[in-house]
Amino acid sequence: MLRSAVRSAAAGFVLLFAAVLAADAGTGSGGVDAPPPPVRLVSAQKGLPLGGPTVIAHRGAAEYAPENTLAAVDEADRRDVEWVENDVQRTKDGKLVVIHDATLERTTDAEKVYPKRSPWRVGDFTAAEIAKLDAGSWFGKKFAGQRVPTLASYLDRLDDNDQSLLLEIKNPEKYPGIEKQVIGQLRASGWLDATHVMDGLVVQSFGVDAVREVHKLRPDVRTAVLGTPSRAELPEYARFADWINPPLKGLSSSYVSAVHSLWGPHAERLEVHTWGVSAGQAKRAFIAYGIDGVIL
Repeated sequence: MLRSAVRSAAAGFVLLFAAVLAADAGTGSGGVDAPPPPVRLVSAQKGLPLGGPTVIAHRGAAEYAPENTLAAVDEADRRDVEWVENDVQRTKDGKLVVIHDATLERTTDAEKVYPKRSPWRVGDFTAAEIAKLDAGSWFGKKFAGQRVPTLASYLDRLDDNDQSLLLEIKNPEKYPGIEKQVIGQLRASGWLDATHVMDGLVVQSFGVDAVREVHKLRPDVRTAVLGTPSRAELPEYARFADWINPPLKGLSSSYVSAVHSLWGPHAERLEVHTWGVSAGQAKRAFIAYGIDGVIL
């Protein structure tokens, strides 16, 4: 996979975020406009920051297309967003699919197709059964027929678009061994080569044990802990996690500084990528706290 040295953040919500960052940057002495804080570009080697916050499309471009579908991936690509975030769970017959909720009814027509199978838990359906569901019509008629993608098809689409992935293992406690299975699918899809591992992949979870297990299985893969671990826990987490990804609520400059003071398993400073934000909130968080990125 060939990656550009710099990928533009030029349209859609990335453009909005850049504009919000640039606006209201203040003025210097003598009334001269101060330069706005830079919007982060992305390194071809490691996907690391070059001066501003990384924008990661939450569940794909979920404001513009049905979340976690291939249409959302494509919409993020159309808007020149390199990084996308998704959620991975496991079906009854052991297949990995990309969906956020533990149940199917909110983002598919499962209630209509399988009316007697409440509460429509993802793990109670086979991959073939889930493949029959419409995962797009709830968002808009033009997305009718979108499916819940398998992780394999999702990875293929990202490769086609030359995009990077923040992969969340969702509800790992419900799916024993899913960490090994995710690593297996990443390997089968060609995502554990040097290019992907260095430039285009981070695996995250709220489940700290799951993050630790991914690091154990593949120490070369960058990982992230979702949530706000206590400051006392951070040194231990730095042994197996590269990013700490807390919600904006409760975030402080002193907490970000505590994270940034530590070095992760790949001999790089720990990063902070926050979520639960609007573009305006992200701008303020970047200026006030010095965060590394936003999941927007």
